[in-house]
Amino acid sequence: MELLLDEAADLAVREAWRRLADAGLPSQARHRAPTNSPHLTLAACPELTAPIRWELAAVAAALPLPVRFTGVVRFERPTSVLAWALDLDAALAALHRRVWEAVVSDSPPETLNPFHEPALWSPHVTLGRTRRAGAFSGRRIPELLPAPPLRAHLTTLRSFDTETGALEVLEPRP
Repeated sequence: MELLLDEAADLAVREAWRRLADAGLPSQARHRAPTNSPHLTLAACPELTAPIRWELAAVAAALPLPVRFTGVVRFERPTSVLAWALDLDAALAALHRRVWEAVVSDSPPETLNPFHEPALWSPHVTLGRTRRAGAFSGRRIPELLPAPPLRAHLTTLRSFDTETGALEVLEPRP
């Protein structure tokens, strides 16, 4: 499950993508799929079952949610990731916990990404990623990028099926 950004924040992220690409660095701008949009990943599961969908519809009703970017962050998991971090305030933490609990409630535990567990989750919007370890270290990245927006809104909850490439906006229940 992913949350999309408001229009102004989306444009700011795309500008950061462009600057990274122009500098020859790994950038999400290089992903030409029509489904590629700036987003915040909340969780992943093998199937959106009816019980999960029911809970996610309640989460979607809490949108839009104001958030604050806190700056550049780097991750070295199996891939090198450059991102803009988001402040994990009480509202974002609660929304994430609801999504995680929905996914956990009806998914085999071995299919879930442990980095999405509330205790390990680090909210961020990816700017660039690569399998090349250390791709962003030792570079003057903050000077290359525009400043992240101070404030933004998370506006839309969607699901992306990695097998089929299908996107689905998850609407709030009435």
